[in-house]
Amino acid sequence: MFLGFDLGTSGLRMVLADASGQIIESVEHHYSVQTLHPGWSEQDPADWIRACESGLDELHARNPQALRQVQGIGLSGHMHGATLLDAQDAVLRPCILWNDTRSHAEAALLDQTPGFREQTGNIVFPGFTAPKLLWVQQHEPDCFARLKRVLLPKDYLRLWLTGEAVSDCSDSAGTSWLNVQTRDWSEELLAYCSLERAHMPRLVEGSEVSGTVRPALAQRWGLSDSVAVVGGGGDNAAAACGAGSLQEGDGFLSLGTSGVLLAAKDGYAPRPESAVHTFCHALPGQWYQMSVMLAATDSLNWLARQLGSSPQQLTRSLPSLSGPGSVAFVPYLSGERTPHNDSRIRGAFLNLDIANEPQQLTQAVLEGVGFAMRDGLEALRSTGTELNRLLGLGGGTRSSYWVELLATILQLPIDLPEQGDYGAALGAVRLAMVGVTGATPEAVMPAPPVAQTVVPHPDWGAAYSDAYQRFRSLYPLLKQVNDNA
Repeated sequence: MFLGFDLGTSGLRMVLADASGQIIESVEHHYSVQTLHPGWSEQDPADWIRACESGLDELHARNPQALRQVQGIGLSGHMHGATLLDAQDAVLRPCILWNDTRSHAEAALLDQTPGFREQTGNIVFPGFTAPKLLWVQQHEPDCFARLKRVLLPKDYLRLWLTGEAVSDCSDSAGTSWLNVQTRDWSEELLAYCSLERAHMPRLVEGSEVSGTVRPALAQRWGLSDSVAVVGGGGDNAAAACGAGSLQEGDGFLSLGTSGVLLAAKDGYAPRPESAVHTFCHALPGQWYQMSVMLAATDSLNWLARQLGSSPQQLTRSLPSLSGPGSVAFVPYLSGERTPHNDSRIRGAFLNLDIANEPQQLTQAVLEGVGFAMRDGLEALRSTGTELNRLLGLGGGTRSSYWVELLATILQLPIDLPEQGDYGAALGAVRLAMVGVTGATPEAVMPAPPVAQTVVPHPDWGAAYSDAYQRFRSLYPLLKQVNDNA
């Protein structure tokens, strides 16, 4: 048996899988995000531990025999978070999360510093870890003075599980301190943030064993005394392992809170000015590139709250695909990453009419998200990455209308997997299986069976291409309004 933990922004998901990788049990425990000020997003790491304890309690109550057979645990988690510890590994302050944009000025400063783009292969985005530490140093100097260790969120969970301060290369690639080509900490980049290698966890690959579960915890939940914990991966790298996106040309579209287009890469070929992320994969010698939009299903959820409805009710009200609507929506509700790297830009409706109903607003939101995903696809193409088809993942792909719309806007077929879970938690399980058994990734991480392929609508491709060009013209106009506000 194997366990996979996926530490998400809103909850910890834990899956129990057998030796074939088949998930036999799944539990999830939630926690909250604190937003004390505009642009802030924080979480108490103690909530992650409580969620893990509750999840293991639940799994033990249901499957005590299975837990006794667990050989390995894989970890996945949301990236970029700054978990700050003192000399006794006590938490100094709430973790600053990936979607926190308070350090936009510090990010711009680091991004202009020679060495950061060259060594990390990426823009220094406000959500990355390094600018958060500069912000703490400037605004909370007492906290910074006591700092002895910086961990990413899932790696704080690992520290509790094993007593070892370890991270994997895929997650660490999102800190702006890792040389993404050599897959090692850059002492030069750390020094710009008044940090040293001693502040950082030891690095392993995602399928490499990082430690074993502490005896007291193993005894508490009836585990053996030799359960290995592997490096695991950042959430998108782990999801790529769950989806079988391992080699050049493999890719997926994730339509969740954020929107992601991910392409596996056999080599390291960054182009940071495109605002495409180039990160280490969770597997040795592999990388991946990714475009990220910050508010995908979040945009639809926002509209549903304003209209007193649910996302499912809104999308069910739409007829079959019939061409672009007259209302336009720009989905920059939380700023935007790819291709604009603009934490201050905000969204807008345009061409609103007094006769518009919720149906027109819903169509506009789905189209706006689709056009922003097309922006990401074009950014990936600018790096030399080509995708011929995409595996569709995430909650938004439950809407057949939205999937057909995306296929038509992107002009790519989208494969929908058979019913099952192919996300980050499964990817974490698969990494544990490779690390413990020595099996090859190709044997353990196949792509899921495809239940349906959605192709671009034959009648509306040109119309949506024209609408996309109009969408592209809106960002400069909104930025001018935003800069003059």
